[in-house]
Amino acid sequence: MKIVETDNYGGDYPDEHFVRGIMPSLSKEGAKAIADILNKEKGPNSHRYYMVVKDDYKLKPGFEP
Repeated sequence: MKIVETDNYGGDYPDEHFVRGIMPSLSKEGAKAIADILNKEKGPNSHRYYMVVKDDYKLKPGFEP
């Protein structure tokens, strides 16, 4: 499992990124624990949100003019 930073408000162009500096693949429980901590630190009104995804997840791009 991996952790993805994405748009907290469900926008059309979430500009997603994998969280770097963490092991390349984590257990589901470990990834969820880390994502929960990151989300708690950012707060509920943050523009960004961290979610747990499978290793083969395809990132959704940001807006490109």
